[in-house]
Amino acid sequence: MFYKYETHLHTSETSLCARNTAAEMVHFYKDLGYRGIFVTDHLYHPKSVNMEGQPWEAQIARHCRGYDAARAAGQELGLDVFFAWEYYYGWAHFLTYGLDRQWLLDHPDLFEWDVMDYFDRVHADGGWIVHAHPFREKVEHIHLFPYKTDAVEIVNTGRDDQHNGYARDYAASFNLPGTVGSDNHSTGKKNLAAVGSKTPFNSPADYMQAVLARSIEFCHLELP
Repeated sequence: MFYKYETHLHTSETSLCARNTAAEMVHFYKDLGYRGIFVTDHLYHPKSVNMEGQPWEAQIARHCRGYDAARAAGQELGLDVFFAWEYYYGWAHFLTYGLDRQWLLDHPDLFEWDVMDYFDRVHADGGWIVHAHPFREKVEHIHLFPYKTDAVEIVNTGRDDQHNGYARDYAASFNLPGTVGSDNHSTGKKNLAAVGSKTPFNSPADYMQAVLARSIEFCHLELP
């Protein structure tokens, strides 16, 4: 048995850039035979979503809307749905796995932290950080943190082959494990990157431990 997982996707309930709802994304991946998905919606600064001055609990509730809807749909359809998020520092984006909603609720000063503090606090509490699309096209600054991140997204099917190649070279240069994701914002996406495993993941920790052990397989799907 071979299990496929999407490690990087966004829902329209939470991510301003997404075009399809969580339930639509769940149906999309279930129909493709995936075992599970990681909902990695953007963790927005309150200014970005017009929530300045709102209670932190309300901000986190907004952030979790996509995941909550995806999890409910996944339970109905039989698709595993895991919680994660995409943190940003300028143009640098970091997929954060292994921590939960309560961790976010417990840190209302999160957006006041330096990026190095963010990395250290995530790691101190048992989380992992994957540098997403580290060489995205046409950005003003590229920030790399090889000694603060656990792995590199070496294939992101939202990026072109050249920039994915830079990511692979970067990971190899620092002996960082690689992983892949589709960075999917829409059910209309035709090129997908899946992580494959011979054993199912029961948690984000299972996934990240497989990444660190370099035991995952990479799958590229081209849809008609």
